[in-house]
Amino acid sequence: MSGHSKWATIKRAKGAADAKRGAMFTKLTREIIIATRQGGPNPEGNFRLRLAVQKARDNNMPKDNIENAIKKGSGAAEGATFTEMIMEGYGPGGVAILLEAMSDNRNRTVSEIRSTFQKYNGNMAEAGSVSWIFENTGIITVDTSGIDPDEFSLYAIDAGARDAKEEKGILEIYTDPQEFENVKLAVEKRKKPISAEVTMMPKNTVQLTEKEALQTVKLLEKLEDLDDVQRVFSNLEYTDALIEKLKAEL
Repeated sequence: MSGHSKWATIKRAKGAADAKRGAMFTKLTREIIIATRQGGPNPEGNFRLRLAVQKARDNNMPKDNIENAIKKGSGAAEGATFTEMIMEGYGPGGVAILLEAMSDNRNRTVSEIRSTFQKYNGNMAEAGSVSWIFENTGIITVDTSGIDPDEFSLYAIDAGARDAKEEKGILEIYTDPQEFENVKLAVEKRKKPISAEVTMMPKNTVQLTEKEALQTVKLLEKLEDLDDVQRVFSNLEYTDALIEKLKAEL
């Protein structure tokens, strides 16, 4: 299992404070608005909207909030106009960082992101500097208790998965984005996933000293906390030692 996925799973298991949940709802709302604007209000014919709505449901977002976001995206209700932004940079030790943001004020968002990079020993980068390191990939994680990991991996691959890896009781299934839904449905017939998402997966990772790694995680978390930032990706290698250190600080 990739270290980042393992760390994300641990953080989710620890739960989120109400304030964090409110921030998550704001980000989910913006994603639904943009997805609706781009592909229409019908999830059946809008892949991105289907994913956004499912993620909202997975995070216990109220049905009314989801419906209102779709209305705003389709123009049926008033709301701010958001623009999608992709920002790139480097963290301590040269870790590549890719951000997805949605903003109604580009200058404000760029300023906040740049300031956060500078404050936590990172720096912004030109477009294309690090994006090539990441690949759009569907990742489905499953607890291997009660299943045969090898048999389940073959089952997922037969359903359209690209690959699967098992480590310490967790099976991580990788898919191309267009196959994600089919594989997820097949997996759910046999076992409820721990998590399932389409994300930007690094093609290679960078292992840092403990000090640099902890600095990088702090930077990543501060970037994630910014209101206009939707998602943050990096190619930091989350070693077992780093994860244990981070768990102790939760």
